[in-house]
Amino acid sequence: MREPDEVAAMLRLRELGWGIRRIAAEFGCSHVTVRRYLAAGGWTGYRTPRRAKALDGLEDWLAECFRRHRGNADVVRQDLVREKGIVIGLRTVERAVAPLRRAIAAEARATIRFETPPGRQLQIDFGETRVSIDGDPVRVHLFVATLGYSRRCFVHAFRHERQGAWFDGIEAAFRHFGGVPEEVLLDNARALVERHDAATREVRFNARLHAFARYWGFRARACAPYRARTKGKDERGVGYVKRNAIAGHSFASWAALEAHLVWWMREIADPRVHGTTGEAPLERFRRDEAAVLRPLDGRPPFRQIRELVRRVQADCCIELDTNSYSVPWRLIGESVQVAVAAGHVRIRHAGREVAAHVETDGRHQRVIEPSHFIGVVGGPQPVSPPLPAAVPAELLRPLCEYEQLLGGGF
Repeated sequence: MREPDEVAAMLRLRELGWGIRRIAAEFGCSHVTVRRYLAAGGWTGYRTPRRAKALDGLEDWLAECFRRHRGNADVVRQDLVREKGIVIGLRTVERAVAPLRRAIAAEARATIRFETPPGRQLQIDFGETRVSIDGDPVRVHLFVATLGYSRRCFVHAFRHERQGAWFDGIEAAFRHFGGVPEEVLLDNARALVERHDAATREVRFNARLHAFARYWGFRARACAPYRARTKGKDERGVGYVKRNAIAGHSFASWAALEAHLVWWMREIADPRVHGTTGEAPLERFRRDEAAVLRPLDGRPPFRQIRELVRRVQADCCIELDTNSYSVPWRLIGESVQVAVAAGHVRIRHAGREVAAHVETDGRHQRVIEPSHFIGVVGGPQPVSPPLPAAVPAELLRPLCEYEQLLGGGF
């Protein structure tokens, strides 16, 4: 192949009357090459014949199938064999869907920032980290709530992420902010959401969450599955708490950790200038959002009293929030009423209280009262009452005195 400037020189020499073979000898190429360029009237590249490909005509089907399988090229290859009878290698499919993969990645990353008006939305989430407490690494679950307008945040530490922790965290946030927003945007946690269809966006919340939302008067919303940034304000808030409030700190006790978080919210998080709003969250909250939140009106906590029914297991315990609490062994197999209130677990059967325990904050723990196992083989044995002390002989009266008092003999 000749360069474009050489082809242009060939055309000029031809116009000057040079013959084709003379031009070919001048440029050291075949006369056939010169004839081809002269016939084309300029430089042209080689025309490589295009071979037919196995996926020709299947572009639309391939795009629909690739999106349906969320970018899994191997599943697309399996569908090609099953539905189209085309057997090709995985690498061929990957080359064919490479432009589609880039388009899907761009769609997933594309985000439209939206702002909520004051008092409209509270975003909540949990973040897990390990914290040194009294010299031991302890797994801490950080509940973080962020108001959508002012970006004011609330943080509370829990030992677990059970449903009770979600409810306690939300109520603590309401008390911290002094009011209730219109809606609470939450994650698809199993403790709150029973089902969320990613395609139809149908959400089925836990029945107890429905009751909790009605009690406080807010609307519960679940973020889109696999798109956690739909509650991005709180997602970034969780990372901010881990990096700023927790990272590099150790605490003497759990109470010291809680006191540190209260100090951090007051002295660091509230007065800082937020990168998006350009204002301190506390100032923005006081000016525009505090008066819009619905007042609490002194309403007591939702979980002040929780009543459940449990069956006594063979280990003489009932299960509550993954923990076990003992009851008298004679109630094995019976159904008992359990009331959880003010940090205590009270168990009743047939109208009377049979056991009372302090509610534990941990998971998979056993709270045992030894007296409940008295009489069980291998269990503690009852303590026999002490025998009465012998009466000294000098304190006994002779029978003749009784005969004189009563009269008559036997």
